[in-house]
Amino acid sequence: MSDTILVVVEQREGKLSRVSWETITAGQALAADTGWTLEAAVVGSGVAGFAGEVAGKKLAKVYAIESPKLEPYTPDAFAAALKQFLSSHPAKLVLMPHTYQVRDFIPKLATAMGRTAISDCIGYKKDGDKLLFTRQMFQGKLAADVSFTSDAPWFVTFQNGAYRADKVEAGASAAPVETVNVEIADGVVRNKPQEVFKEAKQAVDLTQAEIIVAVGRGIKEQKNIDIAKQLADALGGDLAASRPICDSGWLPMDRQIGSSGQTVAPKLYLALGISGAIQHIVGMKGARTIIAVNKDAEAPIFEIADFAVVGNLFDIVPPLIEEVKKAKAGT
Repeated sequence: MSDTILVVVEQREGKLSRVSWETITAGQALAADTGWTLEAAVVGSGVAGFAGEVAGKKLAKVYAIESPKLEPYTPDAFAAALKQFLSSHPAKLVLMPHTYQVRDFIPKLATAMGRTAISDCIGYKKDGDKLLFTRQMFQGKLAADVSFTSDAPWFVTFQNGAYRADKVEAGASAAPVETVNVEIADGVVRNKPQEVFKEAKQAVDLTQAEIIVAVGRGIKEQKNIDIAKQLADALGGDLAASRPICDSGWLPMDRQIGSSGQTVAPKLYLALGISGAIQHIVGMKGARTIIAVNKDAEAPIFEIADFAVVGNLFDIVPPLIEEVKKAKAGT
């Protein structure tokens, strides 16, 4: 088995997902610690452009895994393509972002190859020659270090926000790109994909947001959410909420952050009136900078906040909005 780490990046709707860059960062860290070769692959139809984009990073090689039957996405086709690819291009460790799409096909791929997968990891560590992958349990109350006992290839998915996309290293020169055409037999694809489902017109993918303003019970009434929206608009960010706000119907469920909502890792996360229950924290702790505003100085959210503001959000947010507007007007 080749001592190779393969990062399978994700492309959807004409672009690479941000969490793919995070997974390459994880791969670069693992390659540095193990001395293994780091490669990447893009799967789809007509993905040479994506492969070229990835090739600018510090990688030994990039593969464009191609077949007309890989577009649109189906779990059958992706599992078949990657199994075929890995049979001719063996890798010891296969890394992927923990997205809805990967969660859809990774069990099928691992089972088809008689292997196992460790999913939703937040990091790794070395124990001698053994690699341990850390994943959270019981909604983040515990963390377990898990290792493989099966033969390689080993499949690992990393949680959104586990690594920093902006920390990915560029290569000294572009990595070579190889196109690998895979043959997917008729009858393999049993799905007939429909349009990508969205619950409502206002459905939003907060995992791609760079700035998020989130509200909790401290907002008190539904009409007060407008103050948070004004701040989000001034910052050019998105509005989100903790579960009680969405359960009350004050904001749609697609705005919920946490273990039963979306997991996000923006550059800036402002938590307004959010106490910081573990179910919420597991969904946003990967944010680069966290600013929390809460009148309770003992609020758990302050334990992970980079900046803690103790006070009434109704006294703090309005002048903050004005200062943001002034700063933007002056640029």
